[in-house]
Amino acid sequence: MQTSVLPDLAHTDTKAMHWLATAAAMAAVVATAGLLQPDTTAAASTTPHRTAAQHGTATVPPPDPERAVFPLQCGGVGNTVAKQAPGDLDGDGRPETVAVVHCAAGSGTPPSGVYVLTQGSGAAPRIVATLVDPAQNMSVGDFAVRDGVISATLLGYSSPSIPSCCPDQQEKVTWQWQNGAFIRNSQSDDSTEGNA
Repeated sequence: MQTSVLPDLAHTDTKAMHWLATAAAMAAVVATAGLLQPDTTAAASTTPHRTAAQHGTATVPPPDPERAVFPLQCGGVGNTVAKQAPGDLDGDGRPETVAVVHCAAGSGTPPSGVYVLTQGSGAAPRIVATLVDPAQNMSVGDFAVRDGVISATLLGYSSPSIPSCCPDQQEKVTWQWQNGAFIRNSQSDDSTEGNA
């Protein structure tokens, strides 16, 4: 056994008194830390709402429609996400994204699709509902998602002879998740005129 050239240090020779002093010091540190906790009522009064991260779970970003694959037949021109809005549509605490998508046409008014996207952790966004199919030959005017309700103004054509630049019909619609499906409601033309 090799002996140390350093002098004996006081802490290398432990005695009961040493352990009692260490325990008392640790208790004082823990007690002080408990007194220095932030005031949760002050933080709550300056924050208008609590996020999921404050409750111990990570916040989940809404699905990014730019990463989704849409069932549009656009040839080589690709598609354009014209409008998008996030919202928790089914009340599960995870946001969905509603996207209005059409082919990237250089001119004219290509028909739009309205899709609801969801996303599992780490997965690519996927379509869980098609609210408007591009085959319906409609475009979307006003569009919003508020309090779990999707609202849109759908623009269409009364006949194939109407130019695609100038839709001559409009319908205000809403969709809301009820009993496992998106239920569509529309306002009649009479109620639209009465509110004008």
